Amino acid sequence: MHVLRVSEHAADVRDGAVLSEEERARCASFVREEDRDRYRVAHTALRRELAVLLDTDPAAVPLTREACPLCGGPHGRPAVPGTPVHFSLSHAGDLVVLAFDDAPVGVDVEEYPTATVVAEAAAALHPRERAELGSLPAADRPAAFARCWTRKEAYLKGTGTGLGEDPSVTYVGSLAVPAEVPGWSIGDVEVPEGHAAAVAVRVPRPAGRAAVPGPPSPVPRPDPVRRRQE
Repeated sequence: MHVLRVSEHAADVRDGAVLSEEERARCASFVREEDRDRYRVAHTALRRELAVLLDTDPAAVPLTREACPLCGGPHGRPAVPGTPVHFSLSHAGDLVVLAFDDAPVGVDVEEYPTATVVAEAAAALHPRERAELGSLPAADRPAAFARCWTRKEAYLKGTGTGLGEDPSVTYVGSLAVPAEVPGWSIGDVEVPEGHAAAVAVRVPRPAGRAAVPGPPSPVPRPDPVRRRQE
């Protein structure tokens, strides 16, 4: 797991040197500079971490999308073709979270929502999750909703369905400990106050493999020798 602050790395990656043409075009489509910074930091970090794992240049990592398990369209899990590395990224506010594993993995981070958002969005949750939220004091509901939603998003990103599966279908829980979901291990990720994050990994992992190692690390500064000129 890698947890980064956008504000600490935005200036170092503003040239977007390792991003693909498609990624740079996507980045340029954002109206706000803060959104462009968040995208550049997240995708530069992803490429640089994958480059270390795959022993290649960050700009040369061939990112693609797997087929959606629901409709077969090209919008399933992100992937690097022909490699055993699975990965996921998420960003919210000033945070970027990356996860890497030898099995399908999903990660999500969210800022705590307002009470109004909780009241409106809770209807999308599993009935048991709605009941859990309703039993809590109003002041505790934003954190509980964020816990639940990040667990749900992480799981759905791991399966590759995303919100193609109705969020009310799978129970992941909103209480302190995530619910057990068959075939998946779901856990909360420690992030700064005011945020919630979760990771979901398919189990069991491939025989003889463990989680891809590596402590949290910052985005490496662009290497002038290896940097591709765009």
